[in-house]
Amino acid sequence: MIIGTAGHIDHGKTTLVRALTGVDTDRLPEEKRRGISIELGYAYLHAPDGVSLGFVDVPGHERLLHTMLAGATGIDHALLVVAADDGVMPQTREHLAVVALLGVRDATVAITKVDRVDAARIAEVRAEVESLLAPTPLAGAPMLAVSATTGDGIDALRARLLDVAREERAREDGLAFRLAIDRAFTLAGVGTVVTGTVFSGTVRIGDELRLGPGEHTVRVRGIHAQNQQAETAHAGQRCALALAGVTKDEAHRGDWVCTPAIALATDRIDVLLTLWPDEAKPLRSGFIVHAHLGASDVMASVALLDRDALAPGETALAQLVLREKVGAWHGDRGVLRDASATRTVAGVRVLDPFAPVRYRRTPERLRTLAAWAIDDRAPRVAALLHNAPLGVDVAQLARALSLADEAALPLPDDAVRIVHTAIAQEHLAALETQITERLAEFHRTAPDEVGPDARRLKRLAAPRTDDALWRHALDALVARGALMRSGTWLHLPDHAARLNEVEQKLAQKLLPKLADGGFDPPWVRDLAKDSGASEAMVRQTLASLARRGETFQVVKDLYYPLATVERLAALAHDCLAQPEGLQAASFRDATGLGRKRAIQLLEFFDRVGYTRRVKDTHLLRPDTSLFGANP
Repeated sequence: MIIGTAGHIDHGKTTLVRALTGVDTDRLPEEKRRGISIELGYAYLHAPDGVSLGFVDVPGHERLLHTMLAGATGIDHALLVVAADDGVMPQTREHLAVVALLGVRDATVAITKVDRVDAARIAEVRAEVESLLAPTPLAGAPMLAVSATTGDGIDALRARLLDVAREERAREDGLAFRLAIDRAFTLAGVGTVVTGTVFSGTVRIGDELRLGPGEHTVRVRGIHAQNQQAETAHAGQRCALALAGVTKDEAHRGDWVCTPAIALATDRIDVLLTLWPDEAKPLRSGFIVHAHLGASDVMASVALLDRDALAPGETALAQLVLREKVGAWHGDRGVLRDASATRTVAGVRVLDPFAPVRYRRTPERLRTLAAWAIDDRAPRVAALLHNAPLGVDVAQLARALSLADEAALPLPDDAVRIVHTAIAQEHLAALETQITERLAEFHRTAPDEVGPDARRLKRLAAPRTDDALWRHALDALVARGALMRSGTWLHLPDHAARLNEVEQKLAQKLLPKLADGGFDPPWVRDLAKDSGASEAMVRQTLASLARRGETFQVVKDLYYPLATVERLAALAHDCLAQPEGLQAASFRDATGLGRKRAIQLLEFFDRVGYTRRVKDTHLLRPDTSLFGANP
């Protein structure tokens, strides 16, 4: 169990920790000279039965609250220290606010320096502390009177803390490893060492981790857990990791080391924000704050999502827009301080670390955030799918929830998994209905066209849909016969672009001549001359055939039949495997055509969405199903 001290400067936090553990957490010469804590201090207590306590001793000076916050995040139990002679002081109140806003629900109060006062004064301080704790989640916390000088009450306090540690502490299972770095240094013969609180998961010697925010990969060379050499470390422990692949200057307080699968860096987070009851006025959007998340301190602005103003003591949905990228995962707690860092303003609980820039206050988005706020994982995931008409990115959801394995996501029974997307069956059915309805509307407005191609239909029916999900929905509709493909065009079974009687007779003459022309079919004027029809009639017939997907106009008055286009597309695909790729020269050589015609055909492929041009090279579009590509 990790215990964090809290309390006003000179109330005896460091002295109390030394009395409990025998360890002086003031290690810096300046701390010893001035008699105050400046940096975070660490001490450990190991009981004979294997129970281990890790103490994070924090500075009490008001100007060092940012340091206190770096150590307070992730503690299991608060040890609130109040000197009997001074009683409750300003930093007692602010440290209590920090602990409460971080979601700590277990605490013990140590009334120190009782050897300096009489029993009446101790009773008075007890009453003062009870009143202070009453409106907070820590109300009713046990209070013990102690003196580090005489030893009075120290054994009882130590026993109390060990008993608390022996209680079963429920932690969410299946989570990947995360450690918030609060110190980085170099040890001779060891190399770079980082220390911090293990928020979740387990780490072992030899594991590969990600240092972030960023893409730095490191390897664990050694582990000290609760100040003892170990092969593994797990959530709820103070941990020191010796890392290979990183220098001391590349690791900083506020960084994270975590399992690579869950590594993330975000500068926009949706949160539940609780304004501290002692704030003098409501909070409004645009308020600038110091956001303390993990061990980091980053400037941010607050945007309220479900109201215009938040009254003291109330909780609301909000978005933090950060000025730097940080690591933050669902469920993480943080504290907000005002822009001048003079007072603690609010506490936050991270809901969605991948917050959107747009549509952040829509009713749909607010319903999604309500789903994120559900405590239990399975109903939370089910609610997220229920509120996601376009499905959810499974990999991103698992990362946000600190799950290294997507299989650990408790997807509901009605969820349909399509590559990296999961969607509720009801939403997949709604998407299919939307496709057929939009296609029916297209047929009503353009009865002479056979239908749109898949890319155009997507723009019309569901432009924000994931490509894999879109292809799945189309394939399902085609398989059931609710949708038909004619060449590259999609249409309802009872619709097709029809030729009139004159066009049908002329088409029977034109199509063989186009096929006989191979890669260089005749132009409209030549077809008109050979068939005895007017050029206007030939153009009209070929355009009708194009709407049916039987011909394709490459340039004005030059049409290719579908079979020839498919052969040309196959040659273009083969060119992609050549060293020079698909360029005008390689395609010219593959087809035996002139350079001008090769360029015209490549521009046609770009235009219809089969390829895309990058400088002088043409690349196959990964989402195309035209001409037999990516079936």
